[in-house]
Amino acid sequence: MKTLKVHLPWLFAGLVLLALAGCGKSESGAAGMAPADSTARQLTLGVAFETLQTEYWVAGYEAIKAEAASRGFKVVEAVADNDANRQFEQVRSFITRKVDGIILVPKDASTCLPMIKAANAAGIPIVLFNRPAAKSDAKSVAVVADNFALTRSTVDYLVGQAKATGKKQQAMVLIGDLGDINAVGRRDGFDAAVKAAGDTLEVVARVPTEWNQEKAQAGVVNALQAHPDISFIFTSSDFLLPGIVSALKGAGKYHKVGEPGHVILGGFDGDATAWQMLNDGYLDATGVQDVYFEARQSVQAIVDLRAGKALPEVILDPGFVIHQGNAKEKSAQMWGANVKRK
Repeated sequence: MKTLKVHLPWLFAGLVLLALAGCGKSESGAAGMAPADSTARQLTLGVAFETLQTEYWVAGYEAIKAEAASRGFKVVEAVADNDANRQFEQVRSFITRKVDGIILVPKDASTCLPMIKAANAAGIPIVLFNRPAAKSDAKSVAVVADNFALTRSTVDYLVGQAKATGKKQQAMVLIGDLGDINAVGRRDGFDAAVKAAGDTLEVVARVPTEWNQEKAQAGVVNALQAHPDISFIFTSSDFLLPGIVSALKGAGKYHKVGEPGHVILGGFDGDATAWQMLNDGYLDATGVQDVYFEARQSVQAIVDLRAGKALPEVILDPGFVIHQGNAKEKSAQMWGANVKRK
């Protein structure tokens, strides 16, 4: 009993110190942990898309959600159905819910600026997926295809096919909604390739589409009637290909690569229709946006911004050109080929 009386106070003090040390460690882990550390708690991302009208947007939407899930993040979803005001309210709802980051596909480069500024004011990092904002003091990061360079490379390939015929080609280009900076980059990439082509091409029809399939098809029909010798077509988005095919069939001009009367045909995006047309032998080439790269980079950018890392304003997806010569080799990287396999 004497031994117990001598050591009991020291034993009690030691236990108290251990308990305090344990409490101190727990409090430090909760209060002292950097907010960007996803091991502290599950992060929540607000993902707001302007539309799911095309296969590309659906593929991007699913890829972002899959990437977030692979990291254990929760996703709150919103689709604005082409309504910028509705999208602003959706973003404000994300902010009210105190999400940890926002990934946004805006309607255009300007309407997103108030959304970005609202996120900035709330201290929430915001990343724009595949559609960058106009220049301003609003702070965001955009992950986007290199529209100019990828279009230029795609049309350069098509020009090479045109040169191989030994004949000057009459060309048509379908232009997207010029309120979308992506459409501007693709138009400019086409024009740069045509300028470099010299006498190989004469652009006789420039069809405005505003990213509308009906308007695009009507424009192609009219152009083929006005210029029946058109033998080269480039579309700024593959989602317009069905209307082009319909118009070519109506004009008796839909033939496979290598067949007499084939119209050299190329596009941009890499969707399932383009993949099927490549397989069937009707499409010469398309510029493929790497959806998987863009999704990974978008989610990683949120993580990096929360960690206080400096990022460039624009992260470019170089993409790649898929054509009749490399279709088998590149199919695994083409998101439209994977969509088709489902």
